[in-house]
Amino acid sequence: MGERTDSWLTRMSLKAAELKEAGHATILAIESSCDETAAALVRDGRQVLSSVIASQIPLHAMYGGVVPEIASRKHVESVDPVVREALAKAEMSLEQVDAVAVTYGPGLVGALLVGVSYAKALAYAADKPLIPVNHIEGHVSANYIATPDLEPPFICLIASGGHSHIVRVEDYGRYTLLGQTMDDAAGEAFDKAARVLNLPYPGGPLLDKLSKEGNPLALQLPHVKISGRYDYSFSGLKTALINRVHALRQRGENIPAADIAASFQHAVVELLSDKAILAALDTGAETVALAGGVASNSGLRAAMAEKCARYGLRLLMPPPILCTDNAAMIGSAAFYRLMQGEVAGLDLNACPSLRLV
Repeated sequence: MGERTDSWLTRMSLKAAELKEAGHATILAIESSCDETAAALVRDGRQVLSSVIASQIPLHAMYGGVVPEIASRKHVESVDPVVREALAKAEMSLEQVDAVAVTYGPGLVGALLVGVSYAKALAYAADKPLIPVNHIEGHVSANYIATPDLEPPFICLIASGGHSHIVRVEDYGRYTLLGQTMDDAAGEAFDKAARVLNLPYPGGPLLDKLSKEGNPLALQLPHVKISGRYDYSFSGLKTALINRVHALRQRGENIPAADIAASFQHAVVELLSDKAILAALDTGAETVALAGGVASNSGLRAAMAEKCARYGLRLLMPPPILCTDNAAMIGSAAFYRLMQGEVAGLDLNACPSLRLV
């Protein structure tokens, strides 16, 4: 079996080299890092031929968050139907696909293993190159789909439930980490704040919606200062919010949920946007892009639009459907990995703690 798989990898490397030389490829991408099972067909890293997402939100809502074992089992049920639907919507057969791509990290290990195992079996059976993709790089690459003329270098603010980074995209697949969260990620902080306000899962989008009804300056939250010029810290803001809400409850006072939501969102958004703009100005960047689930937050999008306009920076914001987890972004990232000749063998494994840099 070892000789057979080695021979397969050699053939796939040759196929990848041919695709690289041609400069074109249609990729079937699979994403299963958390609670969405997704598949997409992406041509040349920029054109989405189809994108299908099976969300598990209703399944996890009753538990107030993602239950990893339940997520994994649901991925097992959904991955094949989702892939078949993506092929059907693109009006393509598997034979017409040039390569198979899959998210192999970071994420929930069980969820990742479902996608990786399926993609390996599919690539081997169909005799297609297998391309491993970093989920965070996928979020960055969503900008190539949303803005087809985008070319590196640029600054990217990546903000999601598990990640908050500022990176300089030097080239396709090459990044310099400028700043990151020292504790909670921005999305994680939003979800915890929503839970304190008794908002159901998923809390972040609901907190965003509630904040529109409140006064963002009603609650004075501490201004977090840390040594890293572009680094973040959200745990202090979260703790301050929790303490304020608990104090109101203990005194039996009314909790102005909309004002609290608006004030907390304002504090987080100011931190995120100020540091991203600072990084762009310091490095002489002309373009700033948003990526990740929190990039769909209305407050962050408004703040970034205002500040980029103030300093003459070009701002790129993918539509919300490309900010949350999807396979189209994985297909985009995979194309540029393929153009560098990168393919994986059948020993590819899930890497739940995978880093971008």
